[in-house]
Parts: sequence; structure tokens; C-alpha cells
Amino acid sequence: MAPLIRDQIADLIRAAILDAQKSNALPTFDVLRVEVTRPKLAAHGDYSTNAALGLAKVAGMAPMQIAERITAHLPAHEAVGKVEVAEPGYINITLSEAWLAQQANAILDAGLTWGNLEIGQSRRVQVEHGSANPTGPLHFGTARNNVIGDTVANILEAAGWQVQREYYVNDVGSQVRIFGESLYARYAQALGHDEPFPEYGYQGEYIAEMAQDILREEGDRYLHVEKTQAQRALGNIGIERVVENQQQTLARMSIRYDRWFHERSLYESGLFDKVVEQLRARGLLFDQDDAVWFKVSAFVGEKDAVIIRSPKVIPDPRERPTYFGSDIAYAHDKFIERGFDRVIYVWGADHHGDVPRMQAICKALGIAPERLTILLYQLVTLMRGEVEVRQSKRKGEFISLDEVIDEIGPDAIRFMLLTRSIDSKITLDLELAKEQSDQNPVYYVQYAHARIASILRKAAEVGVPIDSRGDVRQLKHPSELALIRKMLELPLIVEQAARDLAPHHLTHYAQDLASTFSAFYRDCRVVDPSASELTAARLMLCRAAKSVLARTLGLMGMSAPESM
Repeated sequence: MAPLIRDQIADLIRAAILDAQKSNALPTFDVLRVEVTRPKLAAHGDYSTNAALGLAKVAGMAPMQIAERITAHLPAHEAVGKVEVAEPGYINITLSEAWLAQQANAILDAGLTWGNLEIGQSRRVQVEHGSANPTGPLHFGTARNNVIGDTVANILEAAGWQVQREYYVNDVGSQVRIFGESLYARYAQALGHDEPFPEYGYQGEYIAEMAQDILREEGDRYLHVEKTQAQRALGNIGIERVVENQQQTLARMSIRYDRWFHERSLYESGLFDKVVEQLRARGLLFDQDDAVWFKVSAFVGEKDAVIIRSPKVIPDPRERPTYFGSDIAYAHDKFIERGFDRVIYVWGADHHGDVPRMQAICKALGIAPERLTILLYQLVTLMRGEVEVRQSKRKGEFISLDEVIDEIGPDAIRFMLLTRSIDSKITLDLELAKEQSDQNPVYYVQYAHARIASILRKAAEVGVPIDSRGDVRQLKHPSELALIRKMLELPLIVEQAARDLAPHHLTHYAQDLASTFSAFYRDCRVVDPSASELTAARLMLCRAAKSVLARTLGLMGMSAPESM
């Protein structure tokens, strides 16, 4: 895989500095990393470096003088067109138009691998996201978690990581017991029994519907079983059905997982007990008030935390381990048992207080803290016009993700949930999402892809070959070159998004690319019977743009329609 042109330019600048030193045009000093960036103004070229400004002190020379001497020794390169020195010492580089035109071939050759990088060097990373309690259908409030995690996983794969996607099923604890009690109550009531509903039970209609389904399939058998056992059995059946429903819903969103990890396996396998023994042997646990505590304060400036609650507070031993206790065993499983090089959690911003404790867990397990990343995202406000849609799964008042998919489609959901940085709140207007207009950003991007497909179809209908590569030397118009420049940005966008774990960069790039193609289409007649060579070249450029749009949409987990 060829280095990014930005990095090639950085190598040229470094080579120029070394050559200038050899010829005594510059004094001897260590040449550190040369940084090359994209200028904010197009008039300043395609790339720029402030290397001369950074070298002024060690060289004992004015930045402008250093910049002039660097450019005088700059090696020739086919990609470099114009080189200019600008106050107070910037070196601005404009890419060669001939080289730019040739990149249309390189983009077409890469196809849907365009933008792939080798940053990850095939190291193993796990992205754990979603992970809602399995006590009901996925509601829309959890969708941003799933979309962020899935898109981050796509980006990391493109950047050269081996990615495992994991969903953590929280199937132990009091919420699972209450879920089973709720299901049992509706099951018994459906059979005509006056069974009281638990005080903090799950009241959604889906509980009654699930109870009816079990009744049709199993009859009244669970009324002839000891009540606690029946509640537990029904709870397990319900969890299995909820998980299956969640899998089906997420598949509609093009979200897949490599593994659905059940929290209960931490206990059934004995791993939790094993980790507790190890930590106790190292003096990292202590008993207080009949509970077992972990010495968080030994590693970070936070209070110590309970990992196993007192039997005086929680009679059932299966419910005594805390979420934090499970987190310790789960981290051990990820890093030590399965040996991931890096682990990424996607959590809601309300979990910010858990981050230091997770760092303490890593230190206690001997895991370098930089191998753990916790992405905290802000929640989503769902609007229908001017009215906020409020949600509560426990009260049964929520809009399911399936309902929103039915109403506006998975692509609109994904795009709108990615448009802002993860630490920014999002307000999603269902009415706007349903619009097919320039105000709906995903429609605008997908329409650009469909428009190109239509151009290619119409060209084929009138007998113009659309698979010919054409002569790239024909591509000289500023709008043609602007489109190529924009397509060349995708690898840089992938690099930035992978480095910062910031998928919103893709949505901005997708809109820019669609807009740049629209300007090209406005300014350049694609099919011109009187100019066959130019037509072939522009059709090739259209195919390249279609491929890059499809690639960008694919990274975001969205479809690239051939018609709209």
C-alpha cells in the first residue's frame, strides 16, 4: 500500500533539509519529524508545512530564509506542481494537475478498498457496544451506542486492525429477577389467576404479549412449578427471546456482532471466583460491613467500591456481585483470557464516574491503561416536530428502534446519529428525517450516488462505452480536479477518524463529496457526442466518484442505492 501523498511530501521536505545541510545551505542540527497539513484556504495550495518556523531557533536563521533554502533543495516528484514560500515562513505545495488526473485510475483500481490503511498493523482490538439490559425490545435511546460502536469498528477495520465486535448481555442481577417476576405475573394473569404485579416490574405491553406467546407454546405448566423456580425459568425464556429480537432489530440496522457475551458466563465458568481469589491474595480486597470491597483508592483518586454485597442486604447470592464486580472479571476475560491488544467500550455519558474505576481495574490486572478506551457519548433527544418523545422502558413508555426504522429507515437513523461528535448532544427530528430533500443529509448523499448510477445507465443506453478507462489527460477542468482532490481525502478522513475514534468525520466528508460531485456535474458536460475522448474520461471520473461514495456510505453502514 503506497504511503499517503501527505507523508510522501513530508519525506520530500525532510530530504530537502538534509540535502541543504550537506551543501552547507543550512547548519547541522537534528531533523525531527516534519509535519505537513492541509491549509485552511485553497489559495495556499494542497499541503503546507511550518517546518521552517520550527527550525528557526536551532538553525539561527530567519524562517523565510530557511524556507527558501529548503525549497531550493526539494527533490523532484511527479505529484508536486507548484511550491511557494509564504510569510512568515510557510512552504505551500500545490499538487500537479497531471498527477491529480492520474489518481482517477488509482481510485478505480482500489475500488471498495479505497481508504484502507495499515495503521493497526493487524493488531487485535475489541469494540464492545450496545449492551442494553435484555429486559425488553431495543428502544431508540440505545441506538446511538450501537451506531457509534459499529461505525468505529468499520473504521478500525479499514485502518488495518483485526476487529471483534461484542455485545455484552447483562443477564444476571436484580433487573433479571424483576423481569422474570413481571413475566410470571402476566402469565398467571392470562390464566385467570389474581397474581399481583411486582412493584417495580416492567409494565410494557411487550411483557403481556410475551407471556401470551409462552402460554400458547407451553400451556399452564409453569403454574405447577414452585413459584420462584417458575419466575426464574420464565425470566430465562424471556431473555432468550429478547436477545433474539434485539439481534433481528440490529440486523435491520446492518449492525452485526461476532459474539454475544453473556454476563452469567463469568459466574458459571468460575472466572469471577478465580479473579476474586487472585485479587484477595494480592491484598487488593477487604471485608467491611459483611461486603467485599476492592481497593480502588490504591490506583486512582476514587473511593473504594463494593464488588460483592452483604448477604444481610441481598439474600440471594446470585444477586450479590455488583456491576463493578462483573466489570473486573469481564476485563480479565478480555485482556488476559482472550488477549486483545486493545479494548474499546462504548458507554453513555452517565457512566463517566465509572471510567476511573475501570482504569483502576486495568492497573490491578497489570494492563497498560492506554490499551483501554472508553467512549462516552451524549444521549439523543427524539422529537416529532416541536414535541419531545419521552421514553422509559420500566414504565413501558418508549419508542422501539423497530418503530423508528419502520418510519424513517435505517440509513437515515445511522446518518443522523453520526452527524455530531460523540460528546455532543443530538436532537433527531422524525419529521425532517422522513423528508426527501436537501435538508435531509443522508438523502442528499445517497442521491448523489444514485445520480451517478443514472448517468452511467443513460450513457450505456445511447451506446457510449462506460467501462473504458479513458485518457486521464483530458481531465483538466477545475471542477474535475476538485472532485479528484476530494476523493483523495478519504484515506486522510479514515486516518483521522481511526486515530480519534470520531466517526462523525465520515458524515461531513460524505456531504462534501456529494456537493463536490454536484458542482462537477453542473460545470462539466459528461456525455458529449462531439468529444468522445473527454466523455470517456469524465465517465471514468463518475465511476470513481460513485465508488468512493459507496465506500464512504459503507463505512458508515449505509446503503448506496442505484436509483431513488
